[in-house]
Amino acid sequence: MATMHITSATHASPFARIAAMFAAGAARYKKYRMYRETFDGLSALSNRDLADLGIGRSDIRRIAIEAVER
Repeated sequence: MATMHITSATHASPFARIAAMFAAGAARYKKYRMYRETFDGLSALSNRDLADLGIGRSDIRRIAIEAVER
């Protein structure tokens, strides 16, 4: 009994790779903007406002990162 295996390599065209690179860059920039907006917004609050929210100044970076990851 003879068997035949057919394999085909699918390579993305150079244009598709460039488009994917730009899409990845745009997604990364969008995440960065969300991080900065969250970080800057929380940093602008007074210590009292942060305490009312149950947030310490040292938690701002972590909260901004978590906001992006969601």
